[in-house]
Amino acid sequence: MINKHEFQLLAKAFRAGRLTLQQLTDQTFASNSASKKSPSSERREDSPSTGVSTGRNSEISGIKPNENGLPKLLPRKKDSHKRDYGKVLLIGGSVGMSGAISLAGLGALRGGAGLVRLMVPGEILSTVAIGSHCYMTVGCSSEGGQFSVGSLSKLKEATEWADVVVLGPGMGRSPATKEIADTLYRQISKPMVVDADALNGLTDANTDLAEHAGPRLLTPHAGEFQRLLKCSVGNPGELRSRGIELAAKNQLVLILKGDQTMITDGANTFSNNNGNPGMATGGSGDVLSGILGALLGQGLSPIDSARLGVYFHGAAGDLAASELGQCSMIASDIVDFLGRAMMSCS
Repeated sequence: MINKHEFQLLAKAFRAGRLTLQQLTDQTFASNSASKKSPSSERREDSPSTGVSTGRNSEISGIKPNENGLPKLLPRKKDSHKRDYGKVLLIGGSVGMSGAISLAGLGALRGGAGLVRLMVPGEILSTVAIGSHCYMTVGCSSEGGQFSVGSLSKLKEATEWADVVVLGPGMGRSPATKEIADTLYRQISKPMVVDADALNGLTDANTDLAEHAGPRLLTPHAGEFQRLLKCSVGNPGELRSRGIELAAKNQLVLILKGDQTMITDGANTFSNNNGNPGMATGGSGDVLSGILGALLGQGLSPIDSARLGVYFHGAAGDLAASELGQCSMIASDIVDFLGRAMMSCS
C-alpha cells in the first residue's frame, strides 16, 4: 500500500486525466511495482547474485523505446490547471555555484512541473533569477555565500507549499548546510530528491538514511555513494550490490549515476543503457534532479519517476550529442533537447 501523500499525488493525476481509474487502482494497491516488460533503454536486474537480463540499446534516431516498457505521462486535459502538474521546490545554490540550482530549476520546468520555486542564499538571488523568467526565486539568510542555520525555519515553512522538494544542487558544504540536509531529510513528509551537496551533508551528519518522513530519491555518483557507505568499493558489481542493499534497508529509491545508471528500490532494479560520455559535464546531474522532481510532482511513483527521468535525461543527451558532438556538449543542451526526448514516450 502507499502512504497518504502518495495517494494525494495519484488522485491529483487522476483528476487531471493523466491516470485512468484502473491505473489509479493498480498504483494504489501495488505501489512501486515494476512493469513486466523492460524498455529497450533499460536492463532489468534479477538480483545482485543472478546478474542482469539481456537488453537492446535504445534507438536514439527518433528514440523508440519498447511499447509498454516505460511509465508514461498521459496527455493533459484541456481544462487542467498548473497546480495539477506539481509544485516543485528546489533548495540549493551558493556563491560560485548558482548555475547548479538554476539548471535544476530549468530541468524541472522542461520536465513538466506546473510551478517551480527556487530557494537560494540571498547573495545569489539576482543571479539565479535571471536564469529563467519561468521559475520563482526566494532569497534566504546566508553566511559566507551559503545558507545559514537561520534559514532553516524559512526552508521548512516553504516545503508546506510544495508537492515535491529537490534538495542539494550547488548548496555547498558547511556546518549549516549539513544541519539543513539532515533536518529536512528526516522531517519533511513530501517526496524529496536528494542530490549533490545534500548527499554530502547527510554523510557529514551521519544521518540514519532509514529515518525519513516521506518518499526519498537519492542520486549519487560513485564517489558520493562511497562517501555515504563510508568505505571504498572498487568493484563495480559490489558497488551495485551495495546500492540495492542500501535501498532495501532504508526504504528509498537509489539512482546510482554513471555508465548504465542503476535504478533500484531494493526490490526492483534496472540499468539504463542510453546516454553518452558527452554528458560527463558540470551541471548534468543537476538537470536530472529537476526532471525527477517534475515527474514526482506529476503523480508518478518514486521508482517510476526514477526510471522515466533517467531515460529522458539520457535520451536528451543522446539527441544533443547527435547534433553537437560529445565534446562540445554542456548541461544546458540536455535541457534544450529534453522536450524532444519526452515526446518519445507520449
